[in-house]
Amino acid sequence: MTRLIVVTGASAGIGKATALRFARNKDRVLMIARREDRLARATEEIRAEVPGADIEPLALDVSDPASVTALQERAAATGQAVSAVVCCAGAVPVQNAEGVESIVREWQDAHQANVMTAVITVEGLVPQLADEASIVLYSSIAAYRGSGGSGGYGAAKAALHSYVHTLSNRLGPRGISVNAVAPGYVADTDLFGGELPADRENTLVRQTLLGRAGDPADVAELSFYLCSRPGGYITSQIVQINGGASHGV
Repeated sequence: MTRLIVVTGASAGIGKATALRFARNKDRVLMIARREDRLARATEEIRAEVPGADIEPLALDVSDPASVTALQERAAATGQAVSAVVCCAGAVPVQNAEGVESIVREWQDAHQANVMTAVITVEGLVPQLADEASIVLYSSIAAYRGSGGSGGYGAAKAALHSYVHTLSNRLGPRGISVNAVAPGYVADTDLFGGELPADRENTLVRQTLLGRAGDPADVAELSFYLCSRPGGYITSQIVQINGGASHGV
């Protein structure tokens, strides 16, 4: 039976690559992103790569609790239980940390964009999850290394780790796995608000053991595995994927 997969932040970068990976598996993918124009473009690009792809775009701001009703209604309209939720939505807030008010704003923005987008999506869909479903949250190497600025982004990603463990305990009796994926530097994303300076990119690549930047498809493949039958026994884990830029434990 075709699975129903919900992917947030699906309009570009890792989120789009994740939606594409599930579409290639002939899953039914509900693609969610905030900006309708970018989401429409991503949908067209996936359909061009996977003719006949079963994908449905939904322009929605999942940092807003009011989005839950529309999300639930669209999922219910498919007539299927949700087999996987992959929360890719996130952003690095503007880092202009001069004074307490600016720092507080950065931390609040980071929390809203990276934590609440996951919490709102997951909690909204818990009643519609199939038994033995999978949940994958996107963290970051910044949760281990800090993130520049005042550290709000790294702290927000670290908060997802606690949420992973809490959800795993809560949903484990239903056979639902919950994990986080923590990428290092991944090229071809708009996470940094534009092109990364060449010297900074070279530094990030040199920090890896494999001598290259990550690709969105690398991260998408890991998420797909965690939502597959072989990956179903993995739960309550923070899985790093960074080319060795940060060693595992």
